[in-house]
Amino acid sequence: MFNPFGWRLARLSPADASERHPYHPGWPEVTPMVLLPESKQFPRGLRVRLRPLVSTDKGAWRTQRIEDEKFLRPVEPTAVGSWKDAHSESSWRSHFHYLGSSARSGLLVPMVIEVNGQFAGQLTLGNIQHGGISDCWIGYWVYSKYTGAGVATAACGLGVDHAFRRIGLHRITATYMPENPASGKVLMANGFREEGYLRRNLHIDGAWRDHHFVALTREEYSTTAIDRLCASGRVLGYLARTKRA
Repeated sequence: MFNPFGWRLARLSPADASERHPYHPGWPEVTPMVLLPESKQFPRGLRVRLRPLVSTDKGAWRTQRIEDEKFLRPVEPTAVGSWKDAHSESSWRSHFHYLGSSARSGLLVPMVIEVNGQFAGQLTLGNIQHGGISDCWIGYWVYSKYTGAGVATAACGLGVDHAFRRIGLHRITATYMPENPASGKVLMANGFREEGYLRRNLHIDGAWRDHHFVALTREEYSTTAIDRLCASGRVLGYLARTKRA
């Protein structure tokens, strides 16, 4: 297989490279990188991984979210004021501070979806609870440049595996609107199953909206989400740097 990036392709899950943090497992960590199949839009495929959100992501976060207002506004919690106000520099500072302090407290894991080394969206594992509950929710958005390229599916798979393997959780939940079936397909591709239907669940784009409620537990599969995506052809494999002469 032609591999222009200087990476070695592996089909099996890589071994965990480090010990888990005793108080905030899974943070701050970078996930393995995966390669997506080539397509007409991206003939060389795409490299996808998750990494911690950092302060220098401000410019890309603001630019992409302002540009994608027509896609994001209809599926996200109602913004206070205008969309541009919700993505000002001061809004970024508040957003970044909240995510950082919550991550340091072990309540959530805020990750960047990185495509070919560039910021391309966010994935968050939130409301993390250990002990007898041992669960979290997963949420994500992807820059519209990559719509239909499989980035959201791969990122969700990386997030699922991070929650189970690195944070050590037992259950992951998610919601999606009936008007957003594409998000449901991403979740189903990663093994989620429907558990219920939530009436007027969240205030989205100016009104209370219904949501499908889905979940996944660690024991439901003997393989990782990424291994299953490899088996279905949605992901080619994990990537590791090769040594150059």
